This record gives sequence, structure tokens and C-alpha cells, in this order.
Amino acid sequence: MGDMNQSVASDFILVGLFSHSGPRQFLFSLVAAMFTMGLLGNTILLFLIRMDSHLHTPMYFLLSQLSLFDVGFPLVTIPKMAADFLQGEASISFEGCAAQIFFLTMMGVAEGVLLALMSYDRYVAVCYPLQYPVLMRRQVCMLMVGTSWLAGMLNASVQTSITLHFPYCASRIVDHFFCEVPDLLKLSCTDTSVYELALSTSGVLILVLPLSLITASYGHVLGAVLRMRSDEARHKAIATCSSHITVVGLFYGAAVFTYMVPGAYHSPHQDSVVSLFYSLITPTLNPLIYSLRNQEVRMALVKVLNRAGLRPK
Repeated sequence: MGDMNQSVASDFILVGLFSHSGPRQFLFSLVAAMFTMGLLGNTILLFLIRMDSHLHTPMYFLLSQLSLFDVGFPLVTIPKMAADFLQGEASISFEGCAAQIFFLTMMGVAEGVLLALMSYDRYVAVCYPLQYPVLMRRQVCMLMVGTSWLAGMLNASVQTSITLHFPYCASRIVDHFFCEVPDLLKLSCTDTSVYELALSTSGVLILVLPLSLITASYGHVLGAVLRMRSDEARHKAIATCSSHITVVGLFYGAAVFTYMVPGAYHSPHQDSVVSLFYSLITPTLNPLIYSLRNQEVRMALVKVLNRAGLRPK
């Protein structure tokens, strides 16, 4: 019991993202720049959706929730990693590790569910445009958002409580730049194989079910697009869905590699790089994808710049 209490009281040591890298200062500056750009991009997108009445639609309401997740993801990991790099130490308390696991798991699952439900929104917009205001009324949108948050919180609560229930009395070195469940389980001094199997199974289900909805939705969308006789209508339908498809590809590509490819086929360093991809790079790219490929967002930005007198003559 004394050893167990000591293990709870001790800090974990994070290996860090740049420990295997050469130009550490340059890579740190690059990560810091992307972190700043991502926060700025998502904050601007949230502001535009809030301020422009033309963006008060179901699609942009769901997009605003996606931006909230994309603000939260980097905030959980990057500031801690930056502080460790600047201070030259990389320890994290047991409570801090628990908080990282909970919030990252919650936002990861919630974002995956939200992206799947956003594909249903695009399906309704293309296949049932006349019924869109009814099928995607405010109550339905609120239910979608509530479902994504609830799914994330339930999954995170279960995973965090079970993971931190194990005693950690072996090495305290986490081979990652933040606390993630698989890396933490490697440090447990008890057999966690049953839980790891359950974790892998639930991870596959959490990925497969939303991906099935996305595939089914866009299968119907593709069929509707192919039946359209007007090139203009076809182009508009494709433009309506292209941004979301791109974001889905970025998010689920990294998730599939992390949770569905066996651990023997990727190293801890590769895991860190992929984790950086979905926790920083994807949240940074998402607002750019939606703004650069979306005329309504660009027009809303122009209006704001005009009001502020910042648009170049």
C-alpha cells in the first residue's frame, strides 16, 4: 500500500517531442507558430459565425462547435510542452496527467462524433434541400451537439478512471510529449492486457461507427450529384461538401493510424508525430480549409475588415 501511495504521489516524466530531433529550436519555433496561427484562425472563425447573420445556419452552428474543439485540443498539450522545453524539464503531476487524458479523450471522441453528424447535415442539404429547414431545425442541431459532447464525456470518464486505477510503480518515464492512455499503461506494474484489449475494441467501434455514417451519407450525396443535370448545381453540391470531406480525411486518417494499425508497425516517435498531427496540425488547418474554400466565410471576413477600416484600398 505504501508503494502504491508513493506511485500516486510521484510525477511522471514526459520524454518530449524534440528529444529525437536535431534542430530543436527551429522545430519548437515552428510548433509555436502553428499553435498561435491555429488559435487565431479558430477564434476568428468563431467570431465571424457569431457576428454575421448570414452564417447563422445549422452548418455554421456545427462548424462553430468544431472550432471550439480545435481551440481546446492544442491548449491541453502545447503550452505544457512549450513550458517543459523552455524550462529544460518535463515532469507532470499525477493530477495533470489525469486532466490531459480526460480532456484529450473527451474532445477526440466528441469531434469524431460531431464530424459524422456534420456529414448527415451535408446529406440533408444536398438530397433534401426543400426539407432542410425542418430536418435541421435548431432542436436537431442542439441534439447533435449535445450527443457529441455527451459521448466524449462518457468515454473520457470511463477511460480516465480505469486507466488511473492501475498502480504505477515501475518506470515513471512516459515515451510521449503528453499523457496518453496506451503509453501510460506500459508503465503499470500489473497486467493490463484485458483492459488494453477492451480499449482497442472500443477504439475500433468509436472509429467504425462514425465512419459508417459518413460513408453512408456521402454515398447518398454522390448518387444525388451524379443525377443532377445542371453543371452549376453539381458544382455547388461538391463545393458544399468538399471542405467537410477534407477535414474528415485529416482527422480520421491520423485516428485510424493511431488506433487501428497494430502497435508493432509504428514506433513511439511515429506515435508522437501522429499525435502532433491531430492535436495541432489538423486544428490549425481546419479554419483555413473552411475559410479559403468557402465564399460565405470569405465574404463575412471582408465585411468585418470593412467595418474596422482594415481592408486595403
